[in-house]
Amino acid sequence: MLPLFFFLLCTLFRLKLARPTFPFLFRSFHSSIAAMVKVAVDGPAGSGKSSTARAVAKRLQLTYIDTGAMYRSVALACIKQGVNVEEKEAVVNVAKNVSIGFSSKEDALHVLLDGEDVTDEIRTVEVNKKVSPVASNAEVRKILVAHQQHLGSTDPRGVVMDGRDIGTVVFPDAEVKVYMEASSKMRAERRLKEMREKGNADITVDEVEADIIRRDEVDSTREASPLKPAEDAVHIDTTSLVFADQVEKVCELIAPHLPSPPLE
Repeated sequence: MLPLFFFLLCTLFRLKLARPTFPFLFRSFHSSIAAMVKVAVDGPAGSGKSSTARAVAKRLQLTYIDTGAMYRSVALACIKQGVNVEEKEAVVNVAKNVSIGFSSKEDALHVLLDGEDVTDEIRTVEVNKKVSPVASNAEVRKILVAHQQHLGSTDPRGVVMDGRDIGTVVFPDAEVKVYMEASSKMRAERRLKEMREKGNADITVDEVEADIIRRDEVDSTREASPLKPAEDAVHIDTTSLVFADQVEKVCELIAPHLPSPPLE
């Protein structure tokens, strides 16, 4: 045991001396540790999960992945192709053949469908009404979950991923799991504000709330990956929280799982 102890001691000493000479080795090692960090943020529509996850990822320099945008993109593709979203096999065929990607422009996440920027199109009232059958399609979920797992497992920076089944299905081994919730009225007000900012103003808050309640019922009772918190998720009710506070709460949960700052 004694020779092994001296060997380890000498190795550590050499590494200490190597820090100023070969800092890139330590930065590389730092990055590989960060790649293991996966943050799952789940919750119903309008709970603040997407905006919070996006802000947290930006603050901690992690990659943000909006899985809801992927289901919305398939729904939009169905609309564009004239496919009935209730016809399961036809929707599966669409999901298999479309290309969904993300790009960052001016600090904003843009969603690409077959190379076309559909960031605003996927947030319309029409897509809102069509997305539930798409998200409830078990085969579509298998296709998109595999894509999400690939994105989350190969990104060198680590990921913050939001959706409805991230902590339960996509990444049940995530280091941090958060379930965000809020009253249906508050969620409707948030969603209406978002829709009006994108030019979709021809709808009332009561109509939005009714659609949210309907979506909650569909999402929580579907057979494939129903909306529910992971058993070990931390619950955050955002009804009366200001945005900065909910971002801070999530960052505090992630902090212990991040490596120390890279060596200079």
